[in-house]
Amino acid sequence: MTWREIIRNPALRNLPFKLETNRFGQIVLSPATNQQGALRFKVANEIRRCKRGGGVTLSCSVRTSDGVRVADAAWVSRKFIAEFGGLTPYPKAPEICVEIVLSGTSKQAIEHKLELYLAKGAQEVWVVNDKEEVTIHTHAGKLKTSKLAPKFKL
Repeated sequence: MTWREIIRNPALRNLPFKLETNRFGQIVLSPATNQQGALRFKVANEIRRCKRGGGVTLSCSVRTSDGVRVADAAWVSRKFIAEFGGLTPYPKAPEICVEIVLSGTSKQAIEHKLELYLAKGAQEVWVVNDKEEVTIHTHAGKLKTSKLAPKFKL
């Protein structure tokens, strides 16, 4: 199925899973938890509080070299919005992509998503774990604080 077919399919709309695809067009399901939802909301509010000049989106789909991946939250600049508007999925990653991960998520899976978002143009990829610890990743490696949102704190 194409991403457009997936998001328009009524049978897939209310599943308690995060839907993504892999490079073969297969649907990949990740269980969604209430804790992830609460963290997603908290992170988005904090980004909105400390980062101006753009917008925050939840469940941000990005076409990557390994299918469509969905960042739990993302910050998009006004320039990004002007260029891509409401395209779904985005052909490029927003400036900040956020992944909420729970214990049990493989380190390899997280690293793969980081690489995909960075390869598609993300300037920072934030990983937030279930203890609300944030790690910030860039092309140059890990940062102690965000260069794009230095006042961000959970």
